[in-house]
Amino acid sequence: MPDVIFQGPEGRLEGRYTHGKDASAPIALVLHPHPQRGGTMNNKVVYTLYHAFVDRGFSTLRFNFRGVGRSQGRFDNGQGELSDAASALDWLQTYNPNATSCWIAGYSFGAWIGMQLLMRRPEIEGFLSISPPASIYDFTFLAPCPSSGLIVHGTVDDVVPEAAVAKLAHKLGSQKGIEVTYKTIPGASHFYTEQLADLMGIIGGYLDKSLEKPKAA
Repeated sequence: MPDVIFQGPEGRLEGRYTHGKDASAPIALVLHPHPQRGGTMNNKVVYTLYHAFVDRGFSTLRFNFRGVGRSQGRFDNGQGELSDAASALDWLQTYNPNATSCWIAGYSFGAWIGMQLLMRRPEIEGFLSISPPASIYDFTFLAPCPSSGLIVHGTVDDVVPEAAVAKLAHKLGSQKGIEVTYKTIPGASHFYTEQLADLMGIIGGYLDKSLEKPKAA
């Protein structure tokens, strides 16, 4: 898990990267929670997402948005952070030109940014969205959602009500041509303090099932 530094729109961005062993390994980008609320690439949920991909052979990158850790720049209310994520994906693709597929994963604020990047980059074929802040940010840009994916939320989340996320998941899941899986974790708050193992189980199970599909075809 070497440290990496790459160029972003407002200066250097700091990340952690694990290179897949296979020359055609799929790639995954993982995005962290709100920078002004303590979110960093070392958040426990982000770390869990990261290793779910690494354990399955993905070339995986997580990084700090501008102004976090050693990443240069200042918080930009989402617009700049989306540009940071696009630069991170560019970097990941440069080092993995033969990648067989591309996934995006995000937690909370990072889920909002990840879903926006999904709309702009047609090569992204799968997503993991953990506790998307559907009651805080506008997700109507997902019209239609271009890829299948997984949404996970806690039943006792007091930051983002579960009903708001269930409504978003239902709306996305009703679109033709994609499959959006919605899972809840009983007793989990927005921070999954005691439910990281449950979260890992859901994420891992979903990835394993998704990765089997091309082989079966």
